[in-house]
Amino acid sequence: MAPSTLPHNLSPWGMFMAADMVVKAVMVGLALASVMTWTVWFAKSLELVLARRQVSRTLKALRSASTLVAASRALPKGRGPAPATVHAALDECEMSEGLPADGIKERVAISLSRIEAGAGRRMSAGTGVLATIGAVAPFVGLFGTVWGIMNAFIGISKAQTTNLAVVAPGIAEALLATAIGLVAAIPAVVIYNLFARAISAYKARLADTSAEVMRHLSRDLDRANEAGSARDLRAAAE
Repeated sequence: MAPSTLPHNLSPWGMFMAADMVVKAVMVGLALASVMTWTVWFAKSLELVLARRQVSRTLKALRSASTLVAASRALPKGRGPAPATVHAALDECEMSEGLPADGIKERVAISLSRIEAGAGRRMSAGTGVLATIGAVAPFVGLFGTVWGIMNAFIGISKAQTTNLAVVAPGIAEALLATAIGLVAAIPAVVIYNLFARAISAYKARLADTSAEVMRHLSRDLDRANEAGSARDLRAAAE
């Protein structure tokens, strides 16, 4: 039979419109998964850029200041885990006034570790969707392919012919499902790996912020201790 007798439009849109309802549902689901992947990429990229910028400004303020109080005045505006480390240390010092320095350091270290853990969880939120899409999408596309090829063979049986014009459209529709599955899965895997590295780097920078806070806290407590000792010596001399 001549190729002009092919009963289907074999463009991507034509194959989609002619596909079985199950294959259509697979294609639509994979297309939505692809849209979700790029939405997560945009939102999480913006979140990471803003968070890294805030951490860099906080680290700059801490490294250029001589005390925690001075650093708190130079912190970037807005809420975030990086400035929260400084505020947590100052709040604990205020609540623990007159108590031993070792206990203050221990309580501040606990607060900072919780801030870091919470920031890591928030930054990782949404990336699990990318891992799921990357792992599942190829198999969903394969399911659509198997279903489409099965329908193609059923069409051959009903037509009682092996003419290419009968089997080609169904196979083409089935392979389109696999292609869409790969289009959804490959970017999801790549973006997930990029975010995994970026989030690890962000956590490391936040840990640097906590280390700077602890360094300032230790120095400030030692200064206060030395000032208290000097006052005691003067009082004894008098």
